[in-house]
Amino acid sequence: MKGHVLAINTGSTSTKIGYYSDGELVFAETLDHPAGELAAYPNVLDQDALRRDAVMAFLSEKGIGLDGIDIVMARAGLFAPVVSGVYRVNRDMREVLLSGRDGVHACNLSAVIADDIAGQVNRYREAQGISASPCRAYVADPPMADEMLPEARVGGLPEFPRRAFFHALNSRATVRKYLREHALSGEGVTAVVAHLGGGVTVTLHRDGKVIDTNNGLGGDGPFTPERAGTCPAFPLIEMCFSGRYSEKEVKRKVLGRGGAVAFFGTSDLRKIARRASAGDEDCRIWLDAFSLNVAKYIASLSATVCGKVDVILLTGGIAFNPDICNSIRSRVEFIAPVEVYAGENELDSLAENGYGVLSGSVRIHEYVIYE
Repeated sequence: MKGHVLAINTGSTSTKIGYYSDGELVFAETLDHPAGELAAYPNVLDQDALRRDAVMAFLSEKGIGLDGIDIVMARAGLFAPVVSGVYRVNRDMREVLLSGRDGVHACNLSAVIADDIAGQVNRYREAQGISASPCRAYVADPPMADEMLPEARVGGLPEFPRRAFFHALNSRATVRKYLREHALSGEGVTAVVAHLGGGVTVTLHRDGKVIDTNNGLGGDGPFTPERAGTCPAFPLIEMCFSGRYSEKEVKRKVLGRGGAVAFFGTSDLRKIARRASAGDEDCRIWLDAFSLNVAKYIASLSATVCGKVDVILLTGGIAFNPDICNSIRSRVEFIAPVEVYAGENELDSLAENGYGVLSGSVRIHEYVIYE
């Protein structure tokens, strides 16, 4: 694999970057953005210049100039409806991401920053008289890519269709890694992937497509370290009309201040696990409940394919905890074998897609805004 790939993944309070040369990771770094610095921006989507400049300053410190970037790969933001794959960042995509039309999240900034940097590279080359293919920005595996079965989209009310919003980048990368390790093609393989992190999404992959999943950012699925997951409708309705909370506050309780944060004031499961080991019964029960909820969702997705699942894959940061993984395994291994791929492999996945673009082996989709 030839070429230099810059990968960018923006999160709520940090920007992760990876730099790859000829297929090898040169360095990966997480650039933390202090809360006080971010507080100056009322909307996360206004932080694009701040984060772009932080990325460029760090690359300069590492001695990576504009002549050392051939392609910029970015975590996909919130835009729909689309199919999975690689998309070139264009004007329509930028407009949707910066407007927040399909959702507001820090991941929207990744593509914008990548496109800005690619533009800087091209202007530098032009000024220096360097003859080379234009540097382009791309995103891979959008989280709202919808390949769900028609029956999986139907909700209990016409106003509430089930929608896909999952950790697409890591989930798909985990499946690809599993297939490579077992010398399998995507055809004929059905896998359930549970991404275990601050958010938890469980996805059903069949023949390379995600045919069922939960809306991890929309209050659907297992509860998580910081999300409430699916809530009973009547108590939630009563909370909304109690007069005690604004719409923003209710959403914040469901997303950001739910789960372990609501019970223990922290989203760090390592701290909760230590308290459980020290005899805190509430922490022990909560961890058991967390594993149970993930297992229930894995089992429910297996029903979509009549139980014909080849493998269950556990990934994400929480998958480093062997007790949680073993607890989930004990509940679902009657369905299929369980394998663990701990960590978030998103930068490597972006790089993998980037080298596919450079080699011409990956199909490039063009995003078109819809009304």
